[in-house]
Amino acid sequence: MKNLKVLLLLLIFSFISISCFEDDDDTQIFASEINDFVWKGMNIFYLYKSDISNLANDRFTTNQEYADYLNSFTEPEDLFESLIFQRETVDRFSWIVDDYIALEQQFQGTATVNGMEFSLFFAPNSTTDVIGVVRLVLPNTSASSNGIERGDVFYGINGTALNETNFSQLLSQDSYTLNLGVFNDNGTPETEDDFIEPTTENITLTKAVYTENPVYLSDIYNVGGQNVGYIMYNGFTAGSEIELNNVFANFNNNNVQHLVLDLRYNPGGRVSIETYLASMITGQFPGEVFTKLIYNENFESQNTDYNFQTQLENGNPINSLNLNKLYVLTTSRSASASEGLINGLSSYIQVIQIGSNTTGKTQASRTLYDSPNFNREDVNPNHTYAMQPLIANGVNKNNEAVPGSGLVPSLGFDYEERPINYGILGDINEPMLALALSDIENSIGKLSLIKSQAKSSLKLIKDSNDFNPREGGMIID
Repeated sequence: MKNLKVLLLLLIFSFISISCFEDDDDTQIFASEINDFVWKGMNIFYLYKSDISNLANDRFTTNQEYADYLNSFTEPEDLFESLIFQRETVDRFSWIVDDYIALEQQFQGTATVNGMEFSLFFAPNSTTDVIGVVRLVLPNTSASSNGIERGDVFYGINGTALNETNFSQLLSQDSYTLNLGVFNDNGTPETEDDFIEPTTENITLTKAVYTENPVYLSDIYNVGGQNVGYIMYNGFTAGSEIELNNVFANFNNNNVQHLVLDLRYNPGGRVSIETYLASMITGQFPGEVFTKLIYNENFESQNTDYNFQTQLENGNPINSLNLNKLYVLTTSRSASASEGLINGLSSYIQVIQIGSNTTGKTQASRTLYDSPNFNREDVNPNHTYAMQPLIANGVNKNNEAVPGSGLVPSLGFDYEERPINYGILGDINEPMLALALSDIENSIGKLSLIKSQAKSSLKLIKDSNDFNPREGGMIID
């Protein structure tokens, strides 16, 4: 990493020199300082630099040409977007913000929430009406204190029925009242007569600043005489490795022989925490390569290996289970570091993936600030813009990346969550957890019974995570 910093300083000096021309009158030309920061940061770090002609080192020959280019963009966001490579298909994940303080809080797990995470679907037998189904309730929030539970159905906000044109506005308010309903199938297996029946129950939720503990739930089950550890982990957040390590200490103390890792709602986070968790799950591969980060041509010699660790950054030893098999629960909301964990471990141990395809995000990003070395120190006090561009591609020790279509569940373990039968998280009868426990118990009958349940007829529109697309990712410290 020291060599990377040295190279970075040399690159910054060389690129700033390239960009700091003189015009014909030997007079320096100054362009927008924010746009200047955007271009230089992307020119140095962006993973797809070679695919963007406007990021070429020889793109500008004079100060005037460079200044005119920068000033042709009214907003820094416009310049940033113009430098993104194939936004819809390749780089879906780089972003720019005008408030890096809020971004830093988000990376620490702090946000303004009411504690209810949900999925939105078209109502039964409708192509316009919308319903929400609660999938997760955060503890010590407005949702938990007001009795909201996983599986609750709501059809309206403040007395207004949700539809495909109004749900974003209604659910973006800081405070609103949920109008609850129940799913009614009329007692028939057919779906043509299904509908949402309104109830008289209304619950008001209010958003507040909240720091989430990503270690949502942990437990130990005895299955066929064997102890099975379970942990639901919802974000690779800085600092959470300490609590993770405590959970694994408890697993060790209770002779846990199998592990079910629930990443179904985990959008990602820091690669360093991902590496710590991989080291807790295993332990028999100290110092070996867990995952790699491949940078652009500016940093080809600085591609980074993340190796399995034996201790945390604070010096505490890692509590490892030395497992050769892992069960992981996933959905389409499992992304980035979650996918990197599966991809990295699969080169060493058997990983049984249960659920549905993951998001399909292989790249890592880093926060760039407007400072001499793009770090937080000596940041430009004139604005609070920062960028989070993709700067590296994550691969496992065999140089295999997560496909853009996501990681596919293990053969025979595909399962799509059913919003009308979510089940209670952590309960042994919750379908996705039950699939893992059934395999551990070697009960083919239970596996078949769970998978034979009718699939949901509801069409997914949006998820509450989509209201905050910058959450998660695979982040480099």
